[in-house]
Amino acid sequence: MDVNLEELDQLLDQARQEPLSEAECEKIKTALHALAERWMRGRTTEKTRAVLGDPAEAKAPEPPATGAAAEAENQPAGHGRNGAEAFASAEKVKVAHPQLKPGDACPDCPKGKVYPQKEPKTLVRVVGQAPLKATVYELDRLRCNACGQAFTAPEPDGVGPEKYDETAAAMIAQLKYGSGVPFARIEMLEQRLGVPLPASTQWEIVEEVADLIKPARDELIRQAAQGEVLHNDDTSMRVLKLARAPEEERTGVFTSGVVSVGEGRRIALFFTGREHAGENLAAILKRRAAELPVPLQMCDALSRNTPKLGSGVEILLAHCLAHGRRQFVEVAGSFPTACRYVLETLGQVYAHDEQARRNGLSPDQRLGFHRQHSGPLMDQLQKWFEQQFAERKVEPNSGLGKAIQYFQRHWKGLTAFLREPGAPLDNNLCERALKKAVLHRKNALFYRTTNGARVGDLFMSLIHTCELNGVNSFDYLAELQRHAAELTAAPAQWMPWNYRRALAGA
Repeated sequence: MDVNLEELDQLLDQARQEPLSEAECEKIKTALHALAERWMRGRTTEKTRAVLGDPAEAKAPEPPATGAAAEAENQPAGHGRNGAEAFASAEKVKVAHPQLKPGDACPDCPKGKVYPQKEPKTLVRVVGQAPLKATVYELDRLRCNACGQAFTAPEPDGVGPEKYDETAAAMIAQLKYGSGVPFARIEMLEQRLGVPLPASTQWEIVEEVADLIKPARDELIRQAAQGEVLHNDDTSMRVLKLARAPEEERTGVFTSGVVSVGEGRRIALFFTGREHAGENLAAILKRRAAELPVPLQMCDALSRNTPKLGSGVEILLAHCLAHGRRQFVEVAGSFPTACRYVLETLGQVYAHDEQARRNGLSPDQRLGFHRQHSGPLMDQLQKWFEQQFAERKVEPNSGLGKAIQYFQRHWKGLTAFLREPGAPLDNNLCERALKKAVLHRKNALFYRTTNGARVGDLFMSLIHTCELNGVNSFDYLAELQRHAAELTAAPAQWMPWNYRRALAGA
């Protein structure tokens, strides 16, 4: 809307003399609503200082860092550019000095000799090229003018019989399921760059590769079941040709994300269908070794995220503190003082967790640290919740009352980090993993069939597991195709964190 400040000033001056008319009140009300709407759109973070304003007051106190963490804080900030070491996959070209070699006399003084330095000077040069590059080999053909026999030049060494090699399939999967670029957009991009690649051909390539490398995903599921902490959640998804039986009541379709943490590794898994996250987690836990201790599950408080386990199967349940905190973020505009207290208290808990991480504490040490520093804060917060209702300071049906009741109902799960070693504070790890599915939904809008969803889940699982473990997913997908027979025979040796060793022994 167009806001005329002079007109609004005149209306406010007029209000001092006589009541405003209905139209004048509506004009001021509309201007205020537009201002409030613009302010709400400007906040894209749930940090306390952004929710409540006034950074000086909203910033939660943070315990001082010690040891290595304190030294790291005192380091000057970097320039933000990527050094040569960041280009891990770049081709390395050694350039020798044209006139000098080690041991030669120094050209600037008559006494010294030159010797190589430990670190060479580096230059980084980046060039552009099509995501999928085509090479046309023109093989000479000769024909005898007497007998008519034709002779064709042999294929160059290293050129396989397939039109699309392993790297082409890996790049298509990376673009589609790792970066969320639909097949149609890849087709348009390649067409503009002079390399025709129809969307239907892309699908045929990734579908064939998915069947080839399926043992890797099956092994990821098996190993994920042995994890120490299992995060899970789901998001809505569309599958156009997903048939539903007449007697089936459930109509929703979901992509569930499960992130398993254990032995210093993280495994991400995706499942698309009518099953909820809890049901998919229950199917994974069926593969868990019986002799292992009870795992810890981290999720929000939705009942559909909790697996229904068979007799004799147990799981320790922890609820997401970020979801509980969000209840207060959403009502902070109406109850700023009370919400500030809650958000700042939880901010101190997160500060303690960050300090434990920076100091490299073990799970047991971290548990003791939280009990010492965060336990009193949570006890104080619990008493404050009870006091609000006991002294009738808060209406139970108000937004603040419902936020407090959420914490009270799920207090045991929200404070699992004070009882269980290694229990995380929140489910943000799984929330970030689900962004892969959200990105696909945002750009491609849907899966056409359940088979398409199966292929997407497989590639998302492999690609995001590589990312979580610092592995180049493009190289990994290409090597799985090159060694499909070895993968089928021993899938455990071809996981993202150890496939390089398998390559060295191949």
